[in-house]
Amino acid sequence: MTRHRHATTPPKEAKLFRNNRSQAVRIPVEFELPGDKVLISREGDRLVIEPVRKPGLAALLAQWATEPPLDPADDFPEINDSPVESEDIF
Repeated sequence: MTRHRHATTPPKEAKLFRNNRSQAVRIPVEFELPGDKVLISREGDRLVIEPVRKPGLAALLAQWATEPPLDPADDFPEINDSPVESEDIF
């Protein structure tokens, strides 16, 4: 039996089936992935399936770095945000 470099559980046989014109694999519950999308790639004769992760803070900051800055001429509404009046609570 071949050892898999990232395996934490022993390999398990799974069923292949057809879903219209696509081939699909029935993933056993112990290999279930989060979310509803995956990335699939080929490494030689092996297929690698990994979950699509939600972008984190680094991706958001990178996106902001590529967007144009806010234009001060944009029509922003005025906000009446006066300071809170102090109270004597003792």
